[in-house]
Amino acid sequence: MSTEIEESEEQQIQQQNRGGGGGGGEKSELDSGNEQPEPVDPKLESNGSTDMDKRPVVEEIERSEIRKDEGSRTFTMRELLKELKDDGNEPSSDAELLTTATASDGDRLDAISPYSQDDIHQQYLGENNAAMELINSVTGVDEEGRSRQRILTFAAKRYASAIDRNPEDYDALYNWALVLQESADNVSPDSSSPSKDALLEEACKKYDEATHLCPTLHDAFYNWAIAISDRAKMRGRTKEAEELWKQATKNYEKAVQLNWNSPQALNNWGLALQELSAIVPAREKQTIVRTAISKFRAAIQLQFDFHRAIYNLGTVLYGLAEDTLRTGRPVNAKDVSPNELYSQSAIYIAAAHALKPNYSVYRSALRLVRSMLPLPYLKVGYMTAPPAGNPIAPHSDWKQSQFVLNHEGLLQVAETWESLDGWIDAIRLVYTIFARGKSDVLAGVITG
Repeated sequence: MSTEIEESEEQQIQQQNRGGGGGGGEKSELDSGNEQPEPVDPKLESNGSTDMDKRPVVEEIERSEIRKDEGSRTFTMRELLKELKDDGNEPSSDAELLTTATASDGDRLDAISPYSQDDIHQQYLGENNAAMELINSVTGVDEEGRSRQRILTFAAKRYASAIDRNPEDYDALYNWALVLQESADNVSPDSSSPSKDALLEEACKKYDEATHLCPTLHDAFYNWAIAISDRAKMRGRTKEAEELWKQATKNYEKAVQLNWNSPQALNNWGLALQELSAIVPAREKQTIVRTAISKFRAAIQLQFDFHRAIYNLGTVLYGLAEDTLRTGRPVNAKDVSPNELYSQSAIYIAAAHALKPNYSVYRSALRLVRSMLPLPYLKVGYMTAPPAGNPIAPHSDWKQSQFVLNHEGLLQVAETWESLDGWIDAIRLVYTIFARGKSDVLAGVITG
């Protein structure tokens, strides 16, 4: 079997919400299928996702919470889209965009005094002009992309104007970074000017400025990490890529510290660690992989039906089993054997498939690991659960229902490494699958 497992969270959903990258290097049989998991709303939702666990970008602009007074707030992407639609005057050229932005912002200029520190002001002007030049040079690869880019350019001019008036407007800096990040998606793959990397680098600068001004802006750290990850993917398995992946993991860590209830950030953190593990020296790899596993587990514990984190946990366990076999190092009493790792991997992949049976990626992976499931030990029992169609019913209304449980799988996970987390994962996964009416799918997987 091949070593590497699955593309990263962002890359799995690239076609549906724009994403990123992967387990690094060669792809295994688990890396198959063109049908991509649906995006997760970043809030971060965040797609778990989505940004889940993909990067949210435009969705983030739409949801961006303005923390300033109404009089000085920046425009969100949703407001810009609505304004253009209501007025029926979507700008068609850069000249019209500039005229529109200037006229719109002119209404507020009298109420806001110009920034007085000329030297700093000129510095920001130069940086803003460089960023605008990059955005203005993006054309989009098709008509939809060109239309979207016109709106993004319009938004960028609004944010540039806001920063021109107040260089400490971290909301405008954050939103502008999102626009730059989204504009990078509209760059043709064979374009050298502007390059996708240049746009992402500029976005990273804006995120850096925004987080210096507002160190608690967790969404900025999250999206900044995604932008860094996208830059790392362009560099393969190089030393520069290694440094970028390390930066990305630090930013995901910061995002989680500021917003612990973000399964999407935890999932992406695990994926970044998985990428990093493919580049670092062999002596460092296992520690990083085990840290990645802990992040996927933490994401699942926050969102029990986060199928992408469940699947990613399965793939990283599979990769760990492959590495353990390939190195041939002896397994001591504290280690999990390769066979047990394969079995755990199969359990999680089967659970992801049970939650999303129509995903071709999950179906392909399941075909590879089905024989590794701990069969044929099945146990039938009863579980108290809320009535169908009312998952938030009070406990007094819950009813006893039958469920099928693979108890050998539970026992195996629970009696080995990270036993408590294993029990929690397994029980919650089985319950989630049952409560969502997917127990027949899981039973079909187990019985073959």
